[in-house]
Amino acid sequence: MSNKSKESLDRRDFMVASIATVTASAVLAVDAGAANAQDTGAPSADPASGTVYTGDVIQGKKVISALDVNDLEPGKKHLLYFQGAQMPTGQHWYVSVIVAKGTKPGKRAILVSGVHGDEMSSVHTVQTVMNQLDPAEMLGTVMAVTDVARPAMESMQRRWPNSGRGIDLIDMNREWPGNENGATAPSRHAGLLFNRLLRPNADFAIDFHTGTTGFEVTAFNIGGMDVPEVKAMVELYPVGQIFDNHVYPGVLHNAFMDVGIPSFTPEIGAARLLDPEMIALFVEGTMNVLKHQGIVAGPMGRTGKDVTVFVGNSAFPILATAGGLVEHLVKLNDKVEAGQKVAIQRNSFGEVVAEYSSGVAGEITGQRSDAMAEPGNPLTFILFNKPTPEGAETYPE
Repeated sequence: MSNKSKESLDRRDFMVASIATVTASAVLAVDAGAANAQDTGAPSADPASGTVYTGDVIQGKKVISALDVNDLEPGKKHLLYFQGAQMPTGQHWYVSVIVAKGTKPGKRAILVSGVHGDEMSSVHTVQTVMNQLDPAEMLGTVMAVTDVARPAMESMQRRWPNSGRGIDLIDMNREWPGNENGATAPSRHAGLLFNRLLRPNADFAIDFHTGTTGFEVTAFNIGGMDVPEVKAMVELYPVGQIFDNHVYPGVLHNAFMDVGIPSFTPEIGAARLLDPEMIALFVEGTMNVLKHQGIVAGPMGRTGKDVTVFVGNSAFPILATAGGLVEHLVKLNDKVEAGQKVAIQRNSFGEVVAEYSSGVAGEITGQRSDAMAEPGNPLTFILFNKPTPEGAETYPE
């Protein structure tokens, strides 16, 4: 990674979320967990620490608790389970891992999906890329992790149902890089994956997502284009929008960036379904990235140069102020002007109770897909350019 890139990563400032007041005992518990983490030390990210097999086999696939891809036989695909955090019963959540290892050394790619449990097109995109790879014709390795938040995926819901004090729903994409001695199972799960599976085996990483349940998005990439390696990769996708922003602390691609590993996030339409047309765009773009990195050979497919790409550095949210049925007056990817009406809302009598207009000029990047909304629900996100963005920006991830 270039010195310029490292400087870009060091300069990034994130907006730190406010921490709610908690009881003294809770504070002590969290502090104790942090102290334990300091005492024991995070596991080394040095691949020399080696692969650890637990001795278990699930459906014919060996279980690991740490991985060094250098230990795997070259020229083959390897199907493994990674042992994550424990359930309340004491059993483990297991994460599916596919490693395509080339015949000779080269770059190491990580493809991640399933950080949110309702994002199916992201999972299928990664599966499709892996199915197209022939390790006998590759250099380096491509590792795919397709179901990070297993308990969320089991019910096809966005958040991890954590059983701490009753059921809390925790967004795993605010937990990275995690803490193996953290106060919640999702934090510990993230810590195990990041320290023992992802970080030690990555030269670059792509974390695939979709919109969330009830809210769909366009085909776009999120990444900090001030980092040359990231800019080069996001521009290799034939998709119409790029969100040039480092966004929230705690997201997986920022955890990679914070340790010097170039990373970004593709967003692939709506949740809970497979969108074949969008999936094809992101498969094509990801294969372009693997060619760009020298992992696979062959001519480039379509890139951002072959489509009209709108690049924005901020996302303008429009939130519902009333309850009722929502009628969108614009579509995804439409250009809008400041002051343009984009949606109306009707009550049970069919009376218009709210009208919503854009406060900026830009392009529609996300819309509520559920027909009803209550006050506070996001209705629309508009990608636009702010002259001097400050801190992390809201986006429909």
